[in-house]
Amino acid sequence: MHLIALLIGLIIERLATQFFHLRRLRWLERLIDRGLQQAERLETWPSLIPIIALAILLVLPVVIVTLSLGDALLGFPYLILCIVVLFFSLGPKDIGEDVDDYCAALQSEDEEKIRQTAKAIVESDVPTEALERCECVEAAVVVQANNRLFAVIFWFVLLGPLGAWGYRVTDLIRRRTVFTASRDEQGVSQRAMEAAETLHGWLAWIPARLTAIGYATAGHFDAALAAWRAMDHSSIFGHEGSERLLATVGVGALDLQRREDESPMERGVAGATAANKLVFRLLMIWAFIIAAMTLYGWTL
Repeated sequence: MHLIALLIGLIIERLATQFFHLRRLRWLERLIDRGLQQAERLETWPSLIPIIALAILLVLPVVIVTLSLGDALLGFPYLILCIVVLFFSLGPKDIGEDVDDYCAALQSEDEEKIRQTAKAIVESDVPTEALERCECVEAAVVVQANNRLFAVIFWFVLLGPLGAWGYRVTDLIRRRTVFTASRDEQGVSQRAMEAAETLHGWLAWIPARLTAIGYATAGHFDAALAAWRAMDHSSIFGHEGSERLLATVGVGALDLQRREDESPMERGVAGATAANKLVFRLLMIWAFIIAAMTLYGWTL
């Protein structure tokens, strides 16, 4: 059932781009803010406990609906639930659309638009130097693809809608704590931000490594493997370690060679496009494996 729902969900993901704005879940941010405010009052507690409690609270409605549906109507309502939850768990933005916007901005040579579209991919401030910005965007594309797509797929296959939504909830909490802490809003402390990143890092650890292996398979294997071996493995755990691994192996799998006559604009378009194509190839590999697993399941 989960594999069938996943295939349908991925097809909808490709076709229903006009509904992506619904996945921003602005109303949920207010609930997260309230939860973080309450967490800050528990100063004597380990910082992870209130963050985990907040995540459980946000996942609880999906648990209740899942249990209430059971096997009603041969599982059709549950299938619909899986598709709906998967749609809201992916993203919230489509990495391909972000790359297209970034490339269009580069070709228009509008510096402000370039900065804005690059920031939408990197999800933080970007370097002002053109080549550094290009490299930063390339790394961000392969990192964000795991966060927005592959990790959600992994947890959905493993635990169904509960797994997919649980992962997205931890990501939403992490994003919100980083956003508020960086602006010193609502009293969100460094402890809460680190706890949110730790919780999200736990859930991202396995899918990040599967995605890194996938990048090596879908891209330049030797270059990706060399990059993996060359990186510092003394600190590969947690949220930052997973992102560093994805960036290193993903960029290595691209194996881009800069031409001497290549302009920063051409380099930026070529790099971002190559990274997006790598993500798409890996998605096709995962879709093929999922389809094969589905067909095999039908023959049991």
